[in-house]
Amino acid sequence: MQVLLATALALFAGLIMTRVFKYLHLKLPDVTAFLIAGILVGPYVLGRIGISGLGFTSMEELAHVSLLSNAALGFIAFDIGNEFRLGQLKQTGKTATVIGIAQAVFASLLVDAVLIGLHFILGEDVLPLPVAITLGAIASATAPAATLMVVRQYKAKGPLTDLLLPIVALDDAVGLVIFAVSIGIAQAMNGGDINLISVIVNPFLEIVCSLLLGAVMGAVLTVLEKLFFSNTNRLSMTIAFVLITISLASIEIPLGSVKIGFSSLLVCMMLGTVFCNMSEYSADIMRRSNRWTAPLYTVFFVISGAQLELNVFRDPSIILIGVVYILVRCVGKYFGAQASSALMKCEPNVKKYLGITLFPQAGVALGMVVSAQVLGDKPGGMIRNIILFSVMIYELVGPLLTKMSLTKAGEITPASPEKQSRERFAQQ
Repeated sequence: MQVLLATALALFAGLIMTRVFKYLHLKLPDVTAFLIAGILVGPYVLGRIGISGLGFTSMEELAHVSLLSNAALGFIAFDIGNEFRLGQLKQTGKTATVIGIAQAVFASLLVDAVLIGLHFILGEDVLPLPVAITLGAIASATAPAATLMVVRQYKAKGPLTDLLLPIVALDDAVGLVIFAVSIGIAQAMNGGDINLISVIVNPFLEIVCSLLLGAVMGAVLTVLEKLFFSNTNRLSMTIAFVLITISLASIEIPLGSVKIGFSSLLVCMMLGTVFCNMSEYSADIMRRSNRWTAPLYTVFFVISGAQLELNVFRDPSIILIGVVYILVRCVGKYFGAQASSALMKCEPNVKKYLGITLFPQAGVALGMVVSAQVLGDKPGGMIRNIILFSVMIYELVGPLLTKMSLTKAGEITPASPEKQSRERFAQQ
């Protein structure tokens, strides 16, 4: 009952907040409305009253619905796999790969350089060197969920959108490699030895095994879809397979000092890629899936907003380092994307606006935060608070910036006067 009530509360709060935004004439993406609704029903606002059902009273209560968040991330990755159709990759594959790697590496190196410099200014007690290096690695990651939601809501189409989703997907793989190398170096600085297995072998295996598992599951799903004659049943099979794949991706296989793990985002992305390229029914299934997953995404973002810890504002040093991290990462993403897109001879609007659409950061970065706890309670806690602070800012501002960039690039078309009249009539 508690899980059902929490799910209903999240869905209701998110939908009502979009109407509040509409009533106040706030032209903000629905993602922002969902996140703000989450903050309001979270432990720091309505949750303080202590009435379960009126708000989430604690982080422990939110943990009960974390399963929905994992499922939503899996479906988001599955949807992004749709962007890797071979026909489209022939046009944008090389460009997306070069830009995806270049901007992620550049942002990471720039954040590393600035925070290491800040380390020498503030001192080891305020900003330890392992923390600075780890934060630089986390800076490479971009949030696919918020970006996908904005593209869907406004039906964005054009060269910038065609590049954006594959690049956001590639960030996951690039970020995993950079983070694994950086956390290994940070551990060595924190009193250990550099372990080549944890720095090179494990992240390599994670990426390769994730892609292999996703490819196998995608091929099996394609074969099973042929057993049905109704696209409704095929959709049910697709949903079941995504959930099975998410479950399999949580498995870890230790082989001595080597650990075989999986990234659920990479696995589900590969599942979607193989399915969309092999199945003749994929186009219709993906359209039907988009309608089914809309409420799931709403719950996901409301829960994400509720999980943002507002107490990080109590520590001035966290705010200072967080602000520097946010600004430098944005500079790195913007100029990294601009330089690499110029190298690939992209259109002017792509060079000008692509970097801005890469600002949002959430799911993958928060997963890296969990792994960073191996550095110890104090460094791990510091990284956690800084990233939580930055995620809160990115998730509230990032979707709006993405919408503005896609609009200025001419890939979001304003509603016609006739459509606006129909919307006003429907509201009345």
